[in-house]
Amino acid sequence: DLFSEKIRELLARLPVDYEEVQEIRLRAEKPLLIRYGTREYFVTEDGKLSEEESEGFLVDKKELMETMEYIANYSMYAYEEELKQGYLTVRGGHRIGVAGKIIMDGNRISSVRYISFVNVRLSHERKGCADQIMPYVFENGELCHCMIISPPGCGKTTLLRDLIRQVSDGTDCEPLRVALADERGEVAALYQGLPQLDVGAHTDVLDGCPKAQGLMLLLRAMNPQVLAVDEITAPEDVELEGLN
Repeated sequence: DLFSEKIRELLARLPVDYEEVQEIRLRAEKPLLIRYGTREYFVTEDGKLSEEESEGFLVDKKELMETMEYIANYSMYAYEEELKQGYLTVRGGHRIGVAGKIIMDGNRISSVRYISFVNVRLSHERKGCADQIMPYVFENGELCHCMIISPPGCGKTTLLRDLIRQVSDGTDCEPLRVALADERGEVAALYQGLPQLDVGAHTDVLDGCPKAQGLMLLLRAMNPQVLAVDEITAPEDVELEGLN
């Protein structure tokens, strides 16, 4: 129900397992794309997958704007602050990335206009995917400092989420208080303040705040035993005095 009626109809007819669908991409005047498993396919007019661009259903501006209206519940203004970051999170934890014309106010982004590119990243939980990792992140009963490294698209965030859940719930360990700085909203996927994905019973989440600031705020306010963060992207994310 995030998509225009025409696109919704095409997607409903696709012979796919949506647990394996990673992304659905809409670009104005370009063919509808779906990332299924590790490959991208064009969606045809009769609801099939094709590797031929010429067979893809062309997404016109009307279809794209109708989709955005559904995503924003007919109130784009209500999501304006989120859209300044280039994405918003919807019920279920799915993340909608957008691109188009950026309006600047000095050095800050004021708004996004003429949205012509939409990427719907479907959220998937894989509970238990951290089972084989858990014995390696504890030493003498104590949780070790951990960093997850891999190429893009290999499941770092999915693995991190399950690690947080298991540590928080006390799976094969004592439950620990976890504070999660979820700047991009991809781990817990808060929607109207509620996590859409399971990060455990003893986890507190700060969503949308820059990581360096968020971690310090959580450290001061929530008395955590464990700090968790996704996507270290700047020097200030690791140059945090007092966290050791």
